[in-house]
Amino acid sequence: MEIAPGVHRIGNDIVACYLVVTEHGVTVVDAGLPGHRKELEAELAALGRSLDDVRGIVLTHGDSDHIGFAEALRREKGVPVFVGRGDAARARGEEKTSPAWGGWRIGATIGFLAYAVRKGGGRTRYLTEVVEVDDGDVLDLPGSPRVIGLPGHSPGSIAVHFPAVDAVFVGDGLTTRHVLTGAIGPAPAPFTDDTAQALSSLDRLAGLGARWVLPGHGTPWDGGTAEAVRRVREAA
Repeated sequence: MEIAPGVHRIGNDIVACYLVVTEHGVTVVDAGLPGHRKELEAELAALGRSLDDVRGIVLTHGDSDHIGFAEALRREKGVPVFVGRGDAARARGEEKTSPAWGGWRIGATIGFLAYAVRKGGGRTRYLTEVVEVDDGDVLDLPGSPRVIGLPGHSPGSIAVHFPAVDAVFVGDGLTTRHVLTGAIGPAPAPFTDDTAQALSSLDRLAGLGARWVLPGHGTPWDGGTAEAVRRVREAA
């Protein structure tokens, strides 16, 4: 699904990952659930591309619903997988956490869990090798993404800014569809390790000026970073 010129989404408002497509190849942001691989291949084929055009996967953090097909592409195609230094152990399955769920509604929660099962959430493979990145790094990948440290949801959460397509990919730094309540609109994400830190980290996005704010869960937001951050804080 094309979101904007050069930006495509696979998945849906429950769990999403993204492609930035350039003449030099494709950068994938987040790897969703294992079953999203088929959607990735279909989207690439529709663009006249293939997995051989994927130059790298950048993970916004190391949670299981964001690393889905990453290890498979790393092993089979040699695609490097980049992750914030503070989440490298989580992406490798070496560090387990139990963040609070917060509020939830039975219908939305069952819908989220059922979708995860259908997309192979129980078959997620942790990474065995990652490339660790830090705040401020500009990666040698299509679109020249810049890493923005966004700790809070997890210690190594990052946002990934692509100035060329006027978009920032925020993972679970915020959500526009709360997967446990079904609430729509910019808001804090559930399963967050440190809610206060996550809200403080949003200062790093507010002045970015990007039009598109693309979360791991929820509808793409095209109202700009400042307004998205304002609404998250209002919702909090």
